[in-house]
Amino acid sequence: MKEEWEKVFQLFWSFFKIGPVTFGGGYAMIPLIEKEVVHKKHWVKSEDLTDVFAIAGTIPGAIAVNAATFIGHRIAGIRGAVAATLGTLLPTFIIVLVLCGVLSTFQNNPYVESAFFGIRAATVALIVYAGIKIAKTSVLDKATFTLAVTMIVAMLMFHWHPIFVIFLGAFLGIFIVRIKEKLGMLVKFEKDEEIENNEEIENNEESLKQQVGM
Repeated sequence: MKEEWEKVFQLFWSFFKIGPVTFGGGYAMIPLIEKEVVHKKHWVKSEDLTDVFAIAGTIPGAIAVNAATFIGHRIAGIRGAVAATLGTLLPTFIIVLVLCGVLSTFQNNPYVESAFFGIRAATVALIVYAGIKIAKTSVLDKATFTLAVTMIVAMLMFHWHPIFVIFLGAFLGIFIVRIKEKLGMLVKFEKDEEIENNEEIENNEESLKQQVGM
């Protein structure tokens, strides 16, 4: 019982630390959540986290709160879900209350405007980084790559609604898998980490040989 409550507190504290620095909203939070729950705490795998964000983006509400709730529930059940959600919401709630009181005083301050000028640019970098990290675990072959590029073009050029894109992606995913199965083709639902690690080791060995040869 004590270990369970310790994990609940760890969930609360982890998301409480992430909340105050997530300028730009839920998508900017993705790299920080991944660093905390995947690489530092080892609570979930990177592939599983990608699925969590995919689900969190398809339901109503802020993606950061939805993702925190899913992760918390997966790790420690209902108590974990509540702890992670409160950890995400509480620091933001406190900051907004403080800003409401001081914003009118500092909103025309050139230093404050300059700071937000830089924050907005940094937020774009965070969102792009999050997209790249998700792509590494979601784009598995030519079919998923083509699907991803097609959806990006559709949203940029034809302004398709994100919800429509998500459901269309689900339908096309089912269709592509069925076609591959009928053709007897290999269907991969996640990247083979062992193969990637072996390739990385081989590349490092080749690089070392070249350096020694020089």
